Amino acid sequence: MAVTIKDIAASAGVSYSMVSRALNGTGAVEQKKKEQILEIARRMGYMPNQAAVTLKKSKSGMIGLCFSTISKSTSPFVLHDVLTAVYQELGSKYQVVVKGIDMHQPGTLNPSYFDGLLIMSQGDWDQEFLEEAWEKDIPMVAISRKVPVNIPAVVTDEMGGMEQAMNYLLKNGHRRIGVIEGSTYLEATLLRREGWQKAVREYGLNAEQIPVDYGNYRFNSGRLAAGRLLDAHKDLTALLCFNDEMAFGARSAAAERGLKVPEDISLTGFDNWDLSSYADMRLTTVERSAAKIAMEGSRMLLACMEEGVRPADVWLENRLIVRDSVKNLESDKTADK
Repeated sequence: MAVTIKDIAASAGVSYSMVSRALNGTGAVEQKKKEQILEIARRMGYMPNQAAVTLKKSKSGMIGLCFSTISKSTSPFVLHDVLTAVYQELGSKYQVVVKGIDMHQPGTLNPSYFDGLLIMSQGDWDQEFLEEAWEKDIPMVAISRKVPVNIPAVVTDEMGGMEQAMNYLLKNGHRRIGVIEGSTYLEATLLRREGWQKAVREYGLNAEQIPVDYGNYRFNSGRLAAGRLLDAHKDLTALLCFNDEMAFGARSAAAERGLKVPEDISLTGFDNWDLSSYADMRLTTVERSAAKIAMEGSRMLLACMEEGVRPADVWLENRLIVRDSVKNLESDKTADK
């Protein structure tokens, strides 16, 4: 069985990227460490894939925009924003090909086809694809989360953003709050859950007593989850939704039950997609700009491909955008007095 870069990295106790730089003579590697890696490679009988090396010397003019999945958990609004931003930053130089990692057949990634990859990964199940791309020395940047291979990443504060949203409901006097979470296998869902639960605990409340239902980040799943919560808990005053699309679905469920936003039920979302600001419901939400994330990642990928450098990771803050969908129950109490 052929020795791979992964095998050498494990033996040397270093990252894949350091082994790749040492073997290819690109980027900075301490001379002593480089000699150690080359000696281990020689001793293990490593033979580079000459065909791949030769092919990679020529440019394809293609960029891969790779999502964990296109059909199951990528909102069309997020897909639109990411695509628009990537074309804006790279479209004049490169053709952009959209791929679903879940549709990839292991071993079929051709290093001559892509000059670089933008990875919008949503979980560690993408590991096999990432390792294959890494071993084939394709420049990559992760957008939305840190991934388990050593590539630069653009990340946002998912947990802190959802903590802000729950805090805002609590500060406005809401205590009977229902939560509509997203797909439970996604890392973003887990981080956002940590955020709202942290806010609840800091208010001295029991997070386990907050009613929770689940959607898949799509409109109808939010409508159905909100319907179940509203039917089972007639006293709810607010719903905290894990994205804007589900929040608009929740508004639909409320309307079906004769409830108005925010008079009868308050709503918050997450993402700040376009409809959140100019639809008939002006949604209070957390701004997590997929376009900004994709723009920053595109610039980083250009640096990887054209300058041969590894940019530093970029951390983007999420901020609460306050609009009209949350009723202030504290002011109502004051008025009653």
